[in-house]
Formats: sequence, C-alpha cells, structure tokens
Amino acid sequence: MDFPPEIRPDAIPRHIAVIMDGNGRWAKSQGWQRIKGHRAGADAVTRCVEACGDLGVEFLTLYAFSTENWQRPKSEVAALMTLLERFLIEQRSRMMADNVRLQAIGRLADLPQSCQDELQGCIEATRENTGVTMILALSYGAREEMVDGIRRLLREVGEGRLAEAAITPEEVSKHLYTWSYPDPDLLIRTSGEMRLSNFLLWQCSYAEIVILQKLWPDFQKEDLYGSVREYQRRQRRFGGL
Repeated sequence: MDFPPEIRPDAIPRHIAVIMDGNGRWAKSQGWQRIKGHRAGADAVTRCVEACGDLGVEFLTLYAFSTENWQRPKSEVAALMTLLERFLIEQRSRMMADNVRLQAIGRLADLPQSCQDELQGCIEATRENTGVTMILALSYGAREEMVDGIRRLLREVGEGRLAEAAITPEEVSKHLYTWSYPDPDLLIRTSGEMRLSNFLLWQCSYAEIVILQKLWPDFQKEDLYGSVREYQRRQRRFGGL
C-alpha cells in the first residue's frame, strides 16, 4: 500500500498502546447483548494490527482484559474467555501470514488452562516473526504489576543479589511485566473516556495520549493513522524545555 498521506515516515511511534473501550456500549446501542460487541471488537483488533504493520510500528499493546474485569458477571467472563481462545485459534494463521509476533503480559496464570495453552501455542508459533509485536494485556492491572515488581525487588534485596541503593527507576522497569519492551510513545483510548483505567501507569509516564470519541468496534485503520498524525504534531519535551 501507499504510505498514508501527511504521516512522516521518520517519526512513527515505536510503541503504541490502546485502551479498547466501548464494546458493551456499542452492542447496547444496537440492541444486542454485550458479547456481540466483544466479537465486533475482535475485528477492530485485526484492523488495528494491520494499520500498525502498514506504518512499521514495532510494538502494539492492547488492553484486552483487566484484573477488574474478573468482577463482571460470570457468564460474561466465561464468554470473554471463550472469545479469547477462539480469537487465538482463528488468528494464528493470519499472524503467521502477516509476520506478527504475539506476546502477553499480566497475571496469565489466572486465565483458564485452555486459554493459557492456546496463548502459549500462539506465542511459540510466532516467536520468530519480525513484524509488529502484538502484546495482549490479559488479567492485567498496572497496580498489580507494580506490586509484583516490588515483591521481586524485595526478594533480590533480601537474598543479597541487589543493593537497596541500586534501586533506580531503570531497575524498577526491569522488574515489570514489560521489561523487554520500550515504553509506549502513544496511548490511544476509544469511547471518549478520559482516564487510564489502571493501564501501564508506570510505562505511560511520558506517552502522548489521544482520546477518540468512537467506540472500539467502530475503530478503523484511518483512526490509527489519524492518531499517529496527531502524535506527530506534538512536541515531546520529557520534562525539559
């Protein structure tokens, strides 16, 4: 494809994070059950990944299921887990064809075993792919991530493998789920909500934030391109002048 107009190839965000909000409201607006919105949201994921591939984005982190989402009705949670497993099964061949590498962060052991197995299978199958790395945040919460990281730090200090004076922001980053990825440059949230919802709180300290009014199932490639255009209009000072 031709490169989208008005986007500078030399200033593409290396890492984009997305809070995919609005599936339930989208379904309700159509008079449907919430799960149909989640199914439509899965199609939007495909469009988002393809758009990132078009631009050469290296990393895409998608907030797919939060630790708080476990509090939803059991029937909806079960349907979401089934949808996740089906998504992984159906998308594996597409990920291979599009050179997408799959990764995941969160308290993955909380997922049903069948989801864990399918997730690990996709991660292994796509490990050598060199296109966009799609990171699914599953059973993820930023506060929980920080707690887990602090526990690992304390364990290392207690065992004498790390000096307390050596705990720096860089060292903390190394103990988070995202230790092997760069911090997001751009955070996109759909549905018009103006909050981070416990998503990548540490990593998004200096991310540029773009809020879209449309609901996630309506997300199109052009929305990703438009968000990147907005990102490129920003001046990133990182606290400097």
